Amino acid sequence: MNPKEIEKQIKKNLPDCIVTVEGEDGRHFSATVISAEFIGKTKVQQQQLIYKILAAEIRSGDIHALSLKTLLPENAQNHG
Repeated sequence: MNPKEIEKQIKKNLPDCIVTVEGEDGRHFSATVISAEFIGKTKVQQQQLIYKILAAEIRSGDIHALSLKTLLPENAQNHG
């Protein structure tokens, strides 16, 4: 699995999002997802949404580890 495949899967399910995924070994990844879908959700709920989108890849072992950062659009300008 590569970062672009993960980005594509997240964007397919959250079309409004801005997503960046990094990972060099094909199994351990770091992702930042910015989406209005997160409005009104706790950080845990935001991350659960992403993990649900990637559940098949996680179960199959294609994604062994995923470090996840979720942001609301209004907080994205402070990111980085």
